[in-house]
Amino acid sequence: MITSKPVCVTGASGFIAAHIVRELLSEGYSVRGTVRKSSKNYPFLLGLPGAAERLELVEADLLDEGAYDKAVAGCEAVMHTASPYVINVKNPQTDLVDPAVNGTETVLESCMKSGSVKRVIFTSSIAAITDEPDSMKVFTEKDWNTMSSLDRNPYHYSKTLAERAAWDFIMRKRPIFDLVAINPFMVIGPSLGPSLNTTNQIIRDIMTGLYPGVMDINWGFVDVRDVAKAHLLAMQTESASGRYLCSGDAMHMREVVALLKSSGFDTYSLPKVDLSGKVGTLLMKLLSFTQPKDTGTYIRTNIGQTMRYDNSKIKRELGISFIPAKKSIIDAVKDMVKWGHLPPKKNNK
Repeated sequence: MITSKPVCVTGASGFIAAHIVRELLSEGYSVRGTVRKSSKNYPFLLGLPGAAERLELVEADLLDEGAYDKAVAGCEAVMHTASPYVINVKNPQTDLVDPAVNGTETVLESCMKSGSVKRVIFTSSIAAITDEPDSMKVFTEKDWNTMSSLDRNPYHYSKTLAERAAWDFIMRKRPIFDLVAINPFMVIGPSLGPSLNTTNQIIRDIMTGLYPGVMDINWGFVDVRDVAKAHLLAMQTESASGRYLCSGDAMHMREVVALLKSSGFDTYSLPKVDLSGKVGTLLMKLLSFTQPKDTGTYIRTNIGQTMRYDNSKIKRELGISFIPAKKSIIDAVKDMVKWGHLPPKKNNK
């Protein structure tokens, strides 16, 4: 779909969404982005090349019925990225599930009322595929997370319910638009705005001594710039359909630490003790109970297993190639230093 109409991006100030806005503007599209507050609070969006001529910001709240009617009016494509991404919350239902699920339904209702929307690209997550690695299994788009709940990895639960709600909406209401879901893993890389996104924060925590040692845990990484490209390709590729697991390289925590050391970041408080063996894993599971509830749950459901996944569908159907995870991690670290989320690198004596 190559459209001359504005492309709506919900939650435009978010980590992923801001890059989507930049990609759209760079390819000549007009963009209508939704934000929660006045546009005066988003100079990093308004200062993007092409923004003065082709970016409009409108206020909308996920929990307000009809809030997106104005935003999607006249649009043929909508990128729905707006959803809270927080691991530890006081009330998972009101802080995560309600805005994720109700917000999705609100946006889709507005798209249906518009009569103009032809495709919605929905930003989902690996969280909707699984919340626990299985060393014996390779995860694909066919898998659904059936284990999360309000008490177990509630963020994963909110993303699962939100994506299911989106597909259920399509099945029940049969709108004139179709739906494509992008399911990224750990999204890292440079930020266009001053906020620190949750995944980059994990890298920062590794560098600032939060972890007592190297755990037996691995992650699939994907550069935020590739996630943005995936959204555009899902809009532009007429045959795109269903879900797309969006992730490049997988790296073990020890590989991440080794990369940071070899890249000149060894003066930071990187973990030095190897706790990736069986005894270390048991110790880390015990120590996880001293962490905030949802952080502890995440550690216990992910440590000691190897996450494996198949990203061949997105490569084959959307033609995307991924930035190497090592480059994305280093770019993210340098960017966090630039924004002040990490102290400047010290020179070795």
